[in-house]
Amino acid sequence: MATSFTFARQQAYARVARAPIADDMAMLRTAAELSRDLHTPSPRHYWTDLLLSAGLGWGALVAAILAPSVGLALVAGVVAALALYRAEMFIHEVSHIKHSALPGFRAGYNLLVGVPLMTPSFMYEGVHNQHHAKTRYGTVDDPEYLPLASMKPWTLPLFLGAAMLAPIAFLFRSAVLVPLSLVVPGLRVLLEERWSSLAINPQFRRRIPEGEARALWLRLEAVTSLWALTLIALVASGVVPLKAFLIFLAVVSVIAVVNQVRTLVAHLWENEDGAAMSVTAQYLDSVNVPPPALLPVLWAPVGLRYHALHHLLPGVPYHALGEAHRRLSAVLEPASPYHKASYKGLPGLVERLVKRTMR
Repeated sequence: MATSFTFARQQAYARVARAPIADDMAMLRTAAELSRDLHTPSPRHYWTDLLLSAGLGWGALVAAILAPSVGLALVAGVVAALALYRAEMFIHEVSHIKHSALPGFRAGYNLLVGVPLMTPSFMYEGVHNQHHAKTRYGTVDDPEYLPLASMKPWTLPLFLGAAMLAPIAFLFRSAVLVPLSLVVPGLRVLLEERWSSLAINPQFRRRIPEGEARALWLRLEAVTSLWALTLIALVASGVVPLKAFLIFLAVVSVIAVVNQVRTLVAHLWENEDGAAMSVTAQYLDSVNVPPPALLPVLWAPVGLRYHALHHLLPGVPYHALGEAHRRLSAVLEPASPYHKASYKGLPGLVERLVKRTMR
């Protein structure tokens, strides 16, 4: 998942031609063969994980609001942010799973996390799948890609700074723009095409869905808008203390920043010329942070520590990616490109990206 980013892409980097990377057919065949039995999502894994993460997150948020000291409030706030972050990352799984295999899970996500955090599932469904399209990845048509490695150094702090304002942006969208768009037709078009996607590519314009997908969008948008307006009214009337509201916004801001940091290292962002890439090239431009690293459990939850493998096998549910990685690592020879997408941890990846931008 990514957040909005709004500076001109074509002015921030120089296009550089690169030699194309051909597909490694042995790796692709082996990945497909060894994962054939891993594509079925487990309702037990999904529901238990979502319910525990959301329950811990909201409980810790209440503890942060009621804490008798600043220290305890900070500890509870960090727990709330990390737990709700994990719960919110299920929006990624919602965008991939066949909903008939997990009846009610999309509704559960929206009820427990999506609507309260003002990131309902329609903001990722129909968007994220384009990031996985073989002819779109890394191009100007990819909603989740920018050639960050070849952009100016100032773009990185701007990228993170934009995430800090995410809760204000989400609140403004739901409480102000959505109601206004009902009476301002031109605003409605802008809202749907440009401000209804969790994307980082400012040139991306969303195609509006039709049929049931459109109906679901409108229902979720209406509920989220009602929630945002109710929250503002409760704060304005004093029913919800301003302190509690600010703590809520701070927790959402931390979630957005952590996710933005994860986004910075989810790929190498080295497709400088914006050309279409082979599947192997897309894999090598993406990042795995497998065990023994421990911290990725916190900053890359719900299978996102295997982000490169996910691009290789997007149909494998998050709880099976670890097993898929173990199988492939044991079978593929050391010279296989598969091993080149694994990295030790966050510090090295951040350092690599910063050095690239400083060149």
